[in-house]
Amino acid sequence: MLQRIQTIYLLLAAGVSGGLIYVFELWTTPENIKVYAHDVNYIFALFLVSAFFSILSISRFKHRKSQFMLGRLNILLNFFLLGLFLYQSLNVSGETQVSEKGIGIFLPIISIVLLALANKAIKKDEDLVKSVDRLR
Repeated sequence: MLQRIQTIYLLLAAGVSGGLIYVFELWTTPENIKVYAHDVNYIFALFLVSAFFSILSISRFKHRKSQFMLGRLNILLNFFLLGLFLYQSLNVSGETQVSEKGIGIFLPIISIVLLALANKAIKKDEDLVKSVDRLR
């Protein structure tokens, strides 16, 4: 159902992945230029795919197994995004590209926590339905 707690978690995850990328910068270049997620195409695409998966998972509320699977896929996508940020920040030789890290690099962590909470609530609902079916 749409009024469940996992819907709130998934909406917050979609807001983090789709909305906060415009607010928080990822890093600042040595020339004091703030780089946001929408400035780097592949990072922007990954954030939008993550937001899309969250919204799609909300719309799949009648199919809890596929909703749970989409949540796991979204968590993996956010781990990939986090690894990409980690690689980019550690692989720069002599600080030529990334001068100062921004708070936007931590947005996938927030999204992962929200998606894990949503998946926990989905699993709890699935277990409840299975226990009720057992009683019939």
